[in-house]
Amino acid sequence: MKATGIVRRIDDLGRVVIPKEIRRTMRIREGDPLEIYTDREGGVIFRKYSQLGDVTDFAVQLCEVMSKVSGMISVITDRDSCIAAGGVPRREVVDKRVSAQVEEIMESRQTFRGGQTVHLCDGSEKYQVAVAVPVLSEGDVLGCVLFLGEGSGEVELKLAQMAAGFLGRHMES
Repeated sequence: MKATGIVRRIDDLGRVVIPKEIRRTMRIREGDPLEIYTDREGGVIFRKYSQLGDVTDFAVQLCEVMSKVSGMISVITDRDSCIAAGGVPRREVVDKRVSAQVEEIMESRQTFRGGQTVHLCDGSEKYQVAVAVPVLSEGDVLGCVLFLGEGSGEVELKLAQMAAGFLGRHMES
């Protein structure tokens, strides 16, 4: 782990201010949940918490089935990176940071159906988004279900809507 050299005091309510530069580079937004860990040497570690990260194994199986049914590449993301993929070697997609365009689709809370070129990851033009449906749980955006490739039909749209709806409901319970 790399030390940044920034010292912060804890206030009387136990709060610590995370500097704006760190929040910007780590893409920590206001209201984002953070996990707090301690290590053996007495260090305190803050880590971004992904609710969808808890269901990664399930998301992988869901992606594989959606990919088989549709014949397209399917991906499930949390708000920052790809957590599961089907129809493509996982190392090419999983744990890669999503593009700003995909983040905008999630923030809009609207279904995306092509029309413009949207790349899955920043700096990589290999995978284009054909369909994207945000995963919503209790009004919060948790991630996105996507199909990649050229031209999508009604089947891919309905599969993505079903998966996003199911994941959102599953996270509520």
